[in-house]
Amino acid sequence: MRDSLEKKLRLALQGMGVPAPEHIEVEVPRDETHGDLSTPVAMSLARQLKRNPRQIAQDIADRLSGDEIFQRIEVAGPGFINFTFKPAHLCSALAGLLSQGHSATRGEKGRGQRIQVEFVSANPTGPLHLGHGRGAAVGAALANLLKAAGYDVVREYYVNDAGLQMKLLAESVFLRAKQLSLPDMDIKFLDDGYKGEYVYDIARAYINEKGDDFKDKVFADVREDVLSFSLDMMLEVIKADLKAFGVEFDTWQSEQAMHTGGAVKRTLDALRQKGLVYEADGALWFSAEKFGDDKDRVVEKSDGEHTYFASDIAYHAQKIQQGFDEIIDVWGADHHGYVPRLEAVIEALGYERKRLRVVLVQMVSLLRAGQPVQMSKRAGEFVTLKEVIDEVGADTTKFIFLTRRSDSQLAFDLEVAVTQSSENPVFYVQYANARIASIFKHASELGIDPAAAAAGADLSALTQDEELRIIRKLLAYPMTLEDAALAREPHRITFYVQELAGLFHPYYNKHRVITGDARTTAARLALCTAIKTVIAEGLSILGITAPDKM
Repeated sequence: MRDSLEKKLRLALQGMGVPAPEHIEVEVPRDETHGDLSTPVAMSLARQLKRNPRQIAQDIADRLSGDEIFQRIEVAGPGFINFTFKPAHLCSALAGLLSQGHSATRGEKGRGQRIQVEFVSANPTGPLHLGHGRGAAVGAALANLLKAAGYDVVREYYVNDAGLQMKLLAESVFLRAKQLSLPDMDIKFLDDGYKGEYVYDIARAYINEKGDDFKDKVFADVREDVLSFSLDMMLEVIKADLKAFGVEFDTWQSEQAMHTGGAVKRTLDALRQKGLVYEADGALWFSAEKFGDDKDRVVEKSDGEHTYFASDIAYHAQKIQQGFDEIIDVWGADHHGYVPRLEAVIEALGYERKRLRVVLVQMVSLLRAGQPVQMSKRAGEFVTLKEVIDEVGADTTKFIFLTRRSDSQLAFDLEVAVTQSSENPVFYVQYANARIASIFKHASELGIDPAAAAAGADLSALTQDEELRIIRKLLAYPMTLEDAALAREPHRITFYVQELAGLFHPYYNKHRVITGDARTTAARLALCTAIKTVIAEGLSILGITAPDKM
């Protein structure tokens, strides 16, 4: 509906001799009494035309008032124009949605632009925790959203397999293996080592593979071997957890491979040639302050070891060289101070800062009946994502993660998550889909083909207020999809499917879909078909199933 209204507005402005702005804002009013669609275009033209915006709005309204699709056009507030469509037009638009099926719920706004979404990227030093899970849900849903909007999307996991933390994991595994193999010896563990039960799991597997070969050796003798073994095993655990969560990646990029392959050195050399890397105090520095960062940053320490920042510079340079129009990093909110540093890198490499977008994800507070949940015995320091999935399921976990903006705090109550009621948001939405499936099954049992009935339905039979409200919400889905994609905010889809389910359930309770009147029955089956299609599409973007039975 937005595209057709925008065209009408452009024609009206053309008739007034007014050049239309490049983008005409059209949105669904929050208050449905303000109409079906609204535009502030008159206010955006007021300064240019040196006229009162309400007068401009009235002129536009007068030019469109004769259009037969509008039931009402009103000028409101400082110059908004609110449009209410005739029921016949709404039904006609619904018929278009039904004829196109699932394709009607996807967009072309992206026009094939290439975007890489990098998310999760947790250090492979332990199992994924709840915060990683929220980042996984947000990143996967964002990638799905962008793809549905017409973008060419690549999902990447950046494996932080270089640096001190990996060495610390390897030494932790080595010492646990020694303790298990030589129980009579007093082998002291690291004060800052990894202490979760999973470290024992890796140690036992290492013992099974190596036998007695390592018992008389010190860590320095076997460091690379233990590190490689530990990394491979942790990546298997992480990949298994992500698979259980329904999250997949197109590519996995190793940080260590960027060092061994020379990418880090080549990128720093390129910056040195630009005069953006210099030596001071025995270290190598990047001139980040020139690009708005609060100070310059070390990229190579005095001992010759590269910093994490050096790897990040090379990694983001590689992303751009791969031809992505935009690179999106999904990070924990505790990395917010790192954003200006990376933006400085993008500019230093000779590109616009807007090529990089960072989506910040807040941590999650885990509760049970309102009380904080204790730490995990397996992880040692936190509750793992796997533990939550095992208790409440992947669908519920993802949906709850996506019920808030990613940068807002989230309290996850396990008791609410397992209830089968309207208190559980994912159950409420999935139940709408299952109810419609049950309606279709009942229709078939009565000898009515739901698909055939919907295809030949006279939608003008949909005259109830509840039906027209549902139609308006269905027709708003393409706009919601487009706006969510442009804002890079998948939680908008979560809100939408909740609102649609919130309209359907009371309608279902008040009105019978299969009635004694064939015309009404066919129209309501068509309406249910559209609802089911849109809910399924919305849930698929969120990475959540749409079951026909619950």
